[in-house]
Amino acid sequence: MLASLSLSATMILGAFGVPGQAANAAPETKQYLVLFKNENSLPSGYDKLITSAGGSVKKVLGKMGAVQVVTNNADFEANIEKSSAVLDAGVENIIMPDSPVIEQDLEAAAAGGDVYALQWDIQQVTGDGASWNLPGGTGRSANGKDIVVAVVDTGIDYNHPDLKANYAYGKSFVPGYPDAMDQNSHGTHVAGSIAAKGRSMGVGPDLKVAAYRVFGPTGGAATADIASALMTAADDNVDVVNMSLGGYDWFQNPDYATKDTVEDVRLFNRAIQYAIKKGVTVVGSAGNNAVDLSSPGRLSGDDNGATHRSPSSQTMIRVSANGEAKNLAFYSNYGVGKIDVMAPGGDLGLKYHETRNNADRDNTKLCLATIPGGGYGYKGGTSMAAPKAAALAGIIIAQHGKDVLSPAQVKHILQSSSDDVFKTGYDENSGFGLINAVNALQ
Repeated sequence: MLASLSLSATMILGAFGVPGQAANAAPETKQYLVLFKNENSLPSGYDKLITSAGGSVKKVLGKMGAVQVVTNNADFEANIEKSSAVLDAGVENIIMPDSPVIEQDLEAAAAGGDVYALQWDIQQVTGDGASWNLPGGTGRSANGKDIVVAVVDTGIDYNHPDLKANYAYGKSFVPGYPDAMDQNSHGTHVAGSIAAKGRSMGVGPDLKVAAYRVFGPTGGAATADIASALMTAADDNVDVVNMSLGGYDWFQNPDYATKDTVEDVRLFNRAIQYAIKKGVTVVGSAGNNAVDLSSPGRLSGDDNGATHRSPSSQTMIRVSANGEAKNLAFYSNYGVGKIDVMAPGGDLGLKYHETRNNADRDNTKLCLATIPGGGYGYKGGTSMAAPKAAALAGIIIAQHGKDVLSPAQVKHILQSSSDDVFKTGYDENSGFGLINAVNALQ
């Protein structure tokens, strides 16, 4: 018997609250990002520059030419932008986990059987386990070095029986939460889709997963903390990074000028490029708002201006979601030039896809994977699609050996081996097609 569903499909348009202030209230303290023109280092005397503009440095991202600043000086942004060394400055955005559109736990009474038998998504990607019989197919590297997939997320339950053997290590970037233990379930589900090995299985059951925790039990994470996690993962020589994150940057918001949001986008791009230059393949989810990402104006709905998916970059691998019937999931974002491949993210079956009637839901069409406490849960979303592509990137690397292929080569193999399920060649829904581990390894 299955537990009841909970639904959440919220567009994250930035965290730029404009609270009212009493006439004599203390000035509001805000957090800013300051990006300097040099992408790889900070200018001499940057700290004095920040101080003189009325701010205080909170976090330094020197390798990306950026700092996080706190200030209650209303003129800080205008002051700092007078410097010829500064490229952009603005109030920092908040990014959320790319929350599942649908999720439910598998009740204890139903969890006693073969969990893998219920994982249609893992079976679809691996050819019902056929890829595990090919060189590198489980994630064991040709040169004997562990292939590590970094999970930038809510953490991982490293005690889960299906994950603990493949858990490499964990680091937390959440203030006040030094442990990488998952207190949400999102990151553990993602990790299980990548490298579970037990009653449930991941696409690469001998890959290693590392937790780069950026989210606490609830709420979001500052752009600088996510960028720091991505930079650290690259410095740690991971092979793949999965970012199932849900964020949008609203350009031309009537309350904020475009220049006040562009620094978040640029910092993410610097972090992604930093990782790729260090040899890391970066994978991200497309988002769950059923919108065309190639038309930024539509994302803003009735509001003015243009909204852009973030983090997003042409150099990373961007993943849309399909259902068991290889249809584009009803919630998945899409868009020409915005999607690279499609992977199973789960839905509620074709009948629900057509009618949107709650009575037509088929809960078994969601994606089943590990959750904290040693259990298993169903979730549906592009968050569940991205880690399958990240795992496939990992086993492609494993077949050739660690540090042999470039991220561009990995991306090319992943794309060129995908199955056409809609149009021949590239299309707006699946990119280059539905990922196929057997094709990728042959």
